[in-house]
Amino acid sequence: MQRIALFPGTFDPITIGHLDIIHRALPLFDKLVIGIGRNANKSAMFTEEQRMKWIKEIFRDNPKVGVAVYEGLTVECCRRVGANFIVRGIRYVNDFEYEKAIADMNRSLDKDIETVFLTCLPQYTSVASTLVRDVIRNGGDARQFLPDAVAKDI
Repeated sequence: MQRIALFPGTFDPITIGHLDIIHRALPLFDKLVIGIGRNANKSAMFTEEQRMKWIKEIFRDNPKVGVAVYEGLTVECCRRVGANFIVRGIRYVNDFEYEKAIADMNRSLDKDIETVFLTCLPQYTSVASTLVRDVIRNGGDARQFLPDAVAKDI
């Protein structure tokens, strides 16, 4: 059986913090699908198409990385892409508390899908899409937080 993982998030935009988690997750799995989730409670700065384009460009030379847009339950997306693992990045202790509650709920919904937590490297703890969007929205230079493919478009 292949080890397929889903890394869900809004990736609005994808940051170097996301890349840290992705690059460290890749050796653990045969395939990693980056799941761009539609969140009705969040207003996206960038279109799904733009976010998907960036991810495809960043990982164009890596056949282990896929990308999918989904709405609804993450476990349903896992089933659709054949993933039996969910990858989540943890920056702070409160991230773990929040993510553990979601992992417990997902496990209740599907006992065959396991969540794997990866802690980010210390230099990426302050890199969050929300903060990066604030920098961009207020005319600041966010390039240091973004992959080149994203930085050149913004």
